[in-house]
Amino acid sequence: MSSRRQSRPVVLLRPVPGTSLIHELWAGTKLIVVLGFSALLAFYPDWVPLALVTILIAIAVRLARIPRGTVPSIPSWLWILLLLGAVTATIGGGTPELHLGSYDIALGGLLKFVRITVVSIVLLGLGMLVSWTTNVADVAPAVARLGRPLKAFRIPVDDWAVALALSLRAFPMLLEEFRLLYAARRLRPRPVLTSRRARRRRWAIEMVDMLAAGVTVALRRADEMGDAITARGGTGLISAAPSGPRRADWVVLAVCATVCLVSVGLQVTVLAGF
Repeated sequence: MSSRRQSRPVVLLRPVPGTSLIHELWAGTKLIVVLGFSALLAFYPDWVPLALVTILIAIAVRLARIPRGTVPSIPSWLWILLLLGAVTATIGGGTPELHLGSYDIALGGLLKFVRITVVSIVLLGLGMLVSWTTNVADVAPAVARLGRPLKAFRIPVDDWAVALALSLRAFPMLLEEFRLLYAARRLRPRPVLTSRRARRRRWAIEMVDMLAAGVTVALRRADEMGDAITARGGTGLISAAPSGPRRADWVVLAVCATVCLVSVGLQVTVLAGF
């Protein structure tokens, strides 16, 4: 009897144990790289920029020594949605066309759908790589350092950095709490309801109970986090930690800038007529 393969959940905002060259990079460098590659693929979502960015991400994953078990499982319903989207895009038509005897199949819509899907996967992989190799505590000082020029315009950069840091810290904690609440709800005995109206009423009552429990858990966690921050000196210390780029960061930024410039140059000159 074959056992069902257990799915791997999505684990974000928690760095993979260990150290590597990618782990030791400054958090601001990773944010700049994500912003640069996102802008590149937003303006030039073609195959050459996609290939270059994918190669860099693959090299970074290899250097970071990310285990295969970290990658979450893809649910079956997502494959069904992708197949439905591919079929719908193929019906839209467009060049190029595939000639099969007396039939012509337009593949323009399908190629555009595949390209958009690949762009989404590449950007998602880039974000997951940063999440798996960056400590949440390093994000706030990096954001405060990068946004320091905006202080001349009276923009509260430090407050934004603190809010971002607290959000990143609270998200995995609250996610785990909601998972426990959902598991506890599934363990409760289910009453036998005969009518459809009674089942809808029971579902509404359970939803209200879950929301009330979730709000209570969030408030309790917020109170505990506030006490911990006060005991450590207040929110000012979250964004005031010393941080900055080192030699390896400048090398990574130079490589990523070169890739962006080469991609833009190829798209504007060589590949413009294709």
